[in-house]
Parts: sequence; structure tokens; C-alpha cells
Amino acid sequence: MTVSDKPTMIEFRDVQKYYGDYHALRGINATIKAGEFFSLLGPSGCGKTTLLRTIAGFEDISSGAVLIDGKDAAQIPPNKRPTNMVFQSYAIFPHLTVEQNVGFGLRRENLSKDEMGRRVGEALEMVGLKGFGKRAAHALSGGQRQRVALARALILKPKVLLLDEPLSALDKKLRENMQVELIKLQRQVGITFILVTHDQEEALVMSDRIAVMFEGQIAQLDDPETLYRRPKSRQVADFIGTMNFLPATAHPTSDGGFDVDVAGLGQCHIPADQAPGAATGNGVNVGFRPETLTILYEGQQPTDRETPGTVEEVVYYGDMTYYDVKLDGVAEPVRLSMRNVPGRPVLDIGTRTRVAWSPSALVLFR
Repeated sequence: MTVSDKPTMIEFRDVQKYYGDYHALRGINATIKAGEFFSLLGPSGCGKTTLLRTIAGFEDISSGAVLIDGKDAAQIPPNKRPTNMVFQSYAIFPHLTVEQNVGFGLRRENLSKDEMGRRVGEALEMVGLKGFGKRAAHALSGGQRQRVALARALILKPKVLLLDEPLSALDKKLRENMQVELIKLQRQVGITFILVTHDQEEALVMSDRIAVMFEGQIAQLDDPETLYRRPKSRQVADFIGTMNFLPATAHPTSDGGFDVDVAGLGQCHIPADQAPGAATGNGVNVGFRPETLTILYEGQQPTDRETPGTVEEVVYYGDMTYYDVKLDGVAEPVRLSMRNVPGRPVLDIGTRTRVAWSPSALVLFR
């Protein structure tokens, strides 16, 4: 079953939120499906955490409606909603053991000691902490504390798990490992995960769909590949990963596409699905990702087109090398990436080179 086929778990209907004169959420309309890993992505202050907190009931909305599993959330107090949240700080009680932390939310359910122990044990095993129950919470690593926070949220069996930048305090390697663990966990439990993050790579790696937000609005809501390869605006393109932009002149054609003259690349045809919105005349730009350009080494022939340039900067990352190449006739260099495979040399600054490109990699923006 695809995401579009699943029933709706969360629905936003023209959600508005004001803090005095400040308009924090501006007409949010979106649906989140049951069992979906959904991310709210955007820069600080864009409204993504505010929107997450409206689901939990920690923020009231000024107008519109938030529906959870078909019910108007305004009629459901926060403690009765089928949601639970994992905060950025984890909020682990340092004076309690791991099992006491995980079972904290069950204390009002009047469970027997055996049932409590069984539920806690299941939750700890689910997050890979089997055998850690007696350990003091203050003795845990950052990654272990994050897992305890997840277990404490999941033990209450919510329909929706809300994640407010839960990996931001972890170091890079642990963060990457936990991203994979969260994906596996979400598939295992099968409930809706909603992640707030400002990390574009994190959202692309983990999500079924992503809502990119700016200034209280959703600029684009799509699956990760569509967001990356076919952004609908220059603002989204510039925020998601690295995107080169070159000035161009565009003229519409009868098929709905455009004949385009691109600085440094030359003339080509761009079809309608690579041109979001009307983008005609002077003052338009084409965008393309670093990996869609290729340096041609001696003896190589382009599969499509090529243009000359000069290497201005080289950044070696081990598996990849990033080059800033100044194309002939263009003021600012473009960035391209090349995988470091055996036998492929790393070019020096100042090297004259040929760069291959294809019109299929271009996106036209106004």
C-alpha cells in the first residue's frame, strides 16, 4: 500500500496561529497519513515546531481546525489525545532508573507489577535496550538517553509519535546511526511518526513525505526525491541540499516547455515538468545539482553536452571530491561533485577541464 492509499491520521484545515501581531502559521492545509514517516522541515522560526505542538495540544490555534483520526482536536484535551512527544532535551529523570523512566507514564493505569514489568521490558527491547532496566539514567550515553525517551513515549501505544528535533544533540556518527534506527523502529511499530527538523539531509533520509516551511507557510509538500529533483520554487531548491543557479533567457514553446539560453551552458529545450510556474523572458535562472555535472577526463566523450571551464577550488571528502569550476563566460563558479573511484585523479586548482551536462538535469525558475 502506497502512502496515498493509507487513511488520513492528521489533517490541517486552514490553520492560523497568531502571537499578538505575529502571524506564526498562515493557512496551513495538509494531510498526514496513518503509518507515515512525515517531516516538517524549515529554518528556525518558520513555524514547524508550533505546528507540531498544535497536534499535541500544547498550542491552541487562532482559527481553522486540526483533526486527529477524523476528530476535531479542539474537543480533545492534550492528555486524552492519541499522541506522545519526544522532546529535543529528552526530559529523562536523572534520579530514576531506566525502567522507572520508561514506565513513568503507566503509573495511572493501575497495572499489576508483572504487567508493568512486561510492558517496560517490551518497550526496552523495541528500542534495543534490553537488559538496561536497572541502570541509572544519569549513567547513559546521549544515544541511550534518546532511546529511553523513545521507549517512554511508545510504551503508551500512541497512534502518533511527535519528534521535536530528537537527534540534534548527538554527534554526527551517532546521529546517522540513530536515523537508521528510527526508520526501522517506525516500520516495526507501524504508527505515524512526525519529525520536526532543520536538517535537510535528515529529512531526506528518514521521510516518506516532507513539508518544507518558510514564514509560517508550507512552500512544498512532496516525497524526498521529488523535493530534491523537482523543487517548485527557487527558495525550496536553495534550501534542500546544494543547488547551482545560472542566469538564463527563456521563450515558451507550443509543447508547454521553454527554449532556454543558459549562461555558460548554451541553448537547450526544457520541458514543462522542469519549469515550475511561468518563467519567461530575461531574469530567469536554471538550477542543477552538483552531481548532475561530470568532469570529462582525457579521452572521455560526453553522453550529451559539454562546456569548458577552469577548476577554482577543490574539496576532498574521501569518497567524494567537490569542485568549484568557473565556466567560460560566467562570473561565479558552479559546484560539482565526483565520486573518487580507483584510477580517477583529483584535479588541481587551475586545471582547464571539460564539463558534461544534460538538459534533463535543469530546472527553470523565475
